[in-house]
Amino acid sequence: MHPADLGVVEASALIAHGGLSASELVGACLARIRERDGAHSHEGDAASVNAWVRVYEEGALAAAARADEQLAGRVRSPGAPHSLWGIPIGLKDLYAVAGAPLTASSSLLDEVPAADCEVWARLRAEGMILLGHLHTHEFAWGGTTDQTGNPWALGRSPGGSSGGSGAALAARMVPAATGTDTCGSLRIPSALCGTSTIKPTRGLVPLRGIVPLAPSLDHAGPMARTLDDCALLLAGMAGAAPSALPGRRAGARPLAGLRLAVSPRLGAVTLDPDVADGFESALAACRALGAELIEPPAPHLPLDVGAEVLDVLFGEFLVYHRRFDDRKDSYRPSIRQWRDKSEERNLPAERYLRIQEEREETAAGFDRWIAEERISALIEPTVPCVAPERGSGYDVAGSDYELISLTHYWDWTGSPVVALPAGLGTRSGLPVGVSLIGPRTSEWQLLDAGIQLQAELGVPSP
Repeated sequence: MHPADLGVVEASALIAHGGLSASELVGACLARIRERDGAHSHEGDAASVNAWVRVYEEGALAAAARADEQLAGRVRSPGAPHSLWGIPIGLKDLYAVAGAPLTASSSLLDEVPAADCEVWARLRAEGMILLGHLHTHEFAWGGTTDQTGNPWALGRSPGGSSGGSGAALAARMVPAATGTDTCGSLRIPSALCGTSTIKPTRGLVPLRGIVPLAPSLDHAGPMARTLDDCALLLAGMAGAAPSALPGRRAGARPLAGLRLAVSPRLGAVTLDPDVADGFESALAACRALGAELIEPPAPHLPLDVGAEVLDVLFGEFLVYHRRFDDRKDSYRPSIRQWRDKSEERNLPAERYLRIQEEREETAAGFDRWIAEERISALIEPTVPCVAPERGSGYDVAGSDYELISLTHYWDWTGSPVVALPAGLGTRSGLPVGVSLIGPRTSEWQLLDAGIQLQAELGVPSP
């Protein structure tokens, strides 16, 4: 196997036991980027994936050489926990890196932070090697990232806002990436690019040093091709012990004992036929693996919170973006429109606080309902459509609402969500995805279930 095609767990085992050096792995990934990414540009072009804003080739090779020197003579015994040492990663262009540019894929921002964001400081301490910054939908407000092409079809969007991360993973340019999720930005690119992610419980992964969209809704998390890899990355980002990570179970019915319920929000959307087929395949796989599919009564809770999400987004977005008051015309059109709407709809403090109180009541109510009905996890399609045509996501604010129509709710509740591929559409040939949702703090149990399901469904390759 080509080193750039290795996942995090596979590469970790080879590096630890001398079968691969960090320098070989990083060199292979850099060569793959040169081969497949095309232009590294602000606007992108129709012939390029353009996942990368900037590639730090010299620094990555130097870091890999240091990693190899430090690992020499420290080969671990078989069965030791996997490590992130020597594994290359791309960071969404919201994650601060000391001494490197930070631009949020925008012409408005051009900073060179003096300190690493807390997540990168943790991953760097674990021995990870930074390859570069990956494109985001400008300032993370959007579901498309249209300056980047989807490796499955360059004329399609990779999703957003962590679209560069999803595209780089799908194109096998890097085994690991980071993203953020405010209304679905980890999960949408994963669904549209055929990769995997976990949006952890809000607050598990620190946000310090990450450019915000709406801090009370923002989540930081890992992205990779498999959930096995995401689990190892999440442990590093959250400061958890790798020895506690889930893994694949032996036996034909590894989901036996799990009670899965179709999400009560599913009736609010219309599914593309390919997405509907993928969802049915995922349900069938869950049954085959021993899970019990149940149909509990819907909770007596608000299931449509779109207006409230926007109210919070508008108010919190302005706090960071006041610094650009004198340069509003430099936003892309849709972001400028969102900025104008934020100023028009900015709430009084009393109303904002009441919305946040109602939000916590809804989140706590969901956790209670899941416990009362003895639900192990909810299951729903990640995105109700396949990857849309690339090119219109920056034209009009809200034109990408379909992409966030399911995902935004779980940022509102702060619930953890595992998202994984559910196959390829027979009509479109494009990836579709499925998600498992649990009560707050259940991310490791969700990863456990998702890893078993992914072993059955597989991971598509463009």
